[in-house]
Amino acid sequence: MVLTAGRSDLLVEGSDRLLRQTIHDALRFGASLQELRNGLAQAAGLSPPGFTILAAVEHLDRGDQGDGVGVTLLSTHLHLSGAFVTTEVNKLVAAGLVRKAQHPCDRRRILLTVTGQGRSLLDGLGALQRGINDAIFGAFSADEFRVLATAMGRLVHGSDEALALLQFHTRQGRRSA
Repeated sequence: MVLTAGRSDLLVEGSDRLLRQTIHDALRFGASLQELRNGLAQAAGLSPPGFTILAAVEHLDRGDQGDGVGVTLLSTHLHLSGAFVTTEVNKLVAAGLVRKAQHPCDRRRILLTVTGQGRSLLDGLGALQRGINDAIFGAFSADEFRVLATAMGRLVHGSDEALALLQFHTRQGRRSA
């Protein structure tokens, strides 16, 4: 059987079985997270991306002085394109859940804040969301959770590099065909 990893750190006694199982577990975990997000979005009466963006605006704005969140920060935080975030934000603004305001120092930029209606919607889901997150991560100690959180960031970075590598090889394959 052909190994799916070349780095010895990813092999156990010369086998890639643990790596393969880890990838399959990660795929299942990702699918479960999508299902959970979809369910929370449905409970909120929003699309899954709309729910994610609304929650992120509220979360990011709470972390600052509450002056609002820029689209660039939001799109970077969520690993989404600025154009996509802008489209979804406009839907949330139309629904009365998010407010747009001009940045006080740069009139070309806008700042986003969650409206009272949006905050009420999120607050209403708080107990459900807490229960879900406690169930997902309840098996971790505080230290283990911090290690996981750091590892997730590294996995996102590594998967972005892997996607770039795959896209490069795909383009090279088309050129030689």
